[in-house]
This record gives sequence, structure tokens and C-alpha cells, in this order.
Amino acid sequence: MSEEVLVNVENLRTFFYTEDGEVPAVDGVSFHINRGETLGVVGESGCGKSVTSLSIMRLIPDPPGKILKGSSITFEGEELLTKSDSDMRKIRGNDISMIFQEPMTSLNPVYTVGDQIMEAIELHQGLSEKEARKQAIEMLNLVGIPSPEQRIDEYPHQLSGGMRQRIMIAMALSCNPRMLIADEPTTALDVTIQAQILELMKRLKDELGMAIMLITHDLGVIAEMAERVVVMYAGKIVEEGTVFDVFADPMHPYTEGLINSIPRLDGAKGERLHVIEGVVPNPLAMPQGCYFNPRCPYAMDVCLEEQPDLIEDEGGRKVACWLHSKDRSGVA
Repeated sequence: MSEEVLVNVENLRTFFYTEDGEVPAVDGVSFHINRGETLGVVGESGCGKSVTSLSIMRLIPDPPGKILKGSSITFEGEELLTKSDSDMRKIRGNDISMIFQEPMTSLNPVYTVGDQIMEAIELHQGLSEKEARKQAIEMLNLVGIPSPEQRIDEYPHQLSGGMRQRIMIAMALSCNPRMLIADEPTTALDVTIQAQILELMKRLKDELGMAIMLITHDLGVIAEMAERVVVMYAGKIVEEGTVFDVFADPMHPYTEGLINSIPRLDGAKGERLHVIEGVVPNPLAMPQGCYFNPRCPYAMDVCLEEQPDLIEDEGGRKVACWLHSKDRSGVA
């Protein structure tokens, strides 16, 4: 796999301005995605995963949302945040595509699935309706839709959840994008369909050479699909590293809690599942210091006072935790 950086996000700050106050949905997030790799982004609901992906696509509704000055998102070296709306429309679906969480609400119920796939092909590739239809059928076949010549003229409500998710993947890949953002691509699908969708994404990634940003709360999916993983909590990145390193030796207490929460087949009979006490903090009333300190079993005095920086070690691991700061905690 080439280590050439495809997408680079620097100090991304996406806030929402509501009647109740300012909501820092994403606050100072930085990461990169290499060409041809899969980056996993994990965390509980409300931690900023989806807002980060929508920010990359420039799909944040303004108002009430706003990507603040000082943020930077580059794709193949070009800054996306300064591009015009018309330039972004050319990039979306063509260079960067996205699979949204719920296919039934993402697909238009009054148009056939073929019309919806063909629209992107005609728009970005300038093909005739006949050529676009032929390519749409090829895409349905590629994602494993049986009888694609028949399915292309059906409406979303005529298809199962797994079929609709495959349609979404076909739409996203119809213009051979260089990066695919998959936001909870297997949510609400049964286990067998989930496995088929993940296997399909893995195969298409290898065949098309595209990068994938995979957003999920399911660590099992990350272990199966990704090379590197970013762990988010309360709008910030708290840990980043290779999947092997993070799973084998989690450095942040939140990551440790997520991994310990995975049910194990070799656990003792009657043993209760591990849980992370408490909930993600209200973004309108963030705790002082480290945002995780009210839920952290290792919290120290410094954790209640100051927010730790995301620090990178010699091996490329990154963690934002005072336990791993030699300067302040004296523990590391």
C-alpha cells in the first residue's frame, strides 16, 4: 500500500450555534488517510464521528453549523474548505463518495434505484442515459444484486435492508471515487448481511484501490476492516494508532473501556459484561480538564484541571492522557 497521504485534516473545529448555546461538535481534530488504506473512526454516539465526515464532504448545514477558521481539510493537496459550492459538487460522488447511515432515508422513495444511480453517472461522467443505464446495471452486478436488469427499475421500498445498503454502495462507487466514507454501513443489518457487506467493501477496495474512512461504534468491524484506528470522545481524538497496537495495548482509559466492553466467548460463566460508567458529557456543559475524567477510573488531580494534548510517541502512537505525560503525571 502506498503511504502517500490522500486526505489530511488539521485542527478541524465544527461548531453548532443553537438557542441554548455553542455546541463544539468537533473541536481540534487532526488526522490523515493514506491512499488505498482503511482508517477506522470509533466512539460512542455523539462523539463527533459523523460530523467529522460531513465536514470533509462540506455538508454541514450553515446555519446552525459552521466550520471555524483555522480548520484545514486537503484532498490530494488541495484545500476543500476554500472551494466554491460548484467545485465541491464536482468532487462529491466523483472523487469522494459517502455511504450514509440509514439507506431507507438516504434513498428517494419516489425514484427507482436505477434513476438514482444513473443521476450521479450522468452528472459526473457526462454519459448518455443509455450508457448510464448500462453502467448502473454493471454496478448493481458488481455489488452482488441478483437480476440487476430487473432490480434497476424497482423502488427502494421493494428491496430488503441489505439490498438497499448494496444500492447505496453501488451509488457511492458508480464514479470510481478515490475515497469512500462509510458511516455505520452495517447498522440495522443482521449478522449474515453485515458480513456480506463488509466483505464486499473489502473486495471493492482491493479491486478499485480506493481509501476508506470507516465510521462505526463496532470494534469488531474495525478489527476486520481497518489498518489504523482513530478513537474519538466528546469531539476530540483521544487515541490513534495501528489496529494491532491499539487493540493489543490500549493507552487511553476510554479505549481500554471500549475494548473491555466487547463480549468474550472465553469469559467466566455468569461474569457480568464490563461497562463504562456514566454517559458522554453534554456538549453545552463540558467538564473542566479532561472531558473523560468524570468516567475515568484513573483520574488524577491534573485530569480535573487541565486538558491533555494529543501526544505522539516514537512509534507513531498518539494519545491524549495525563497518564502518559512524563512532564505532569510522573507515572509514565
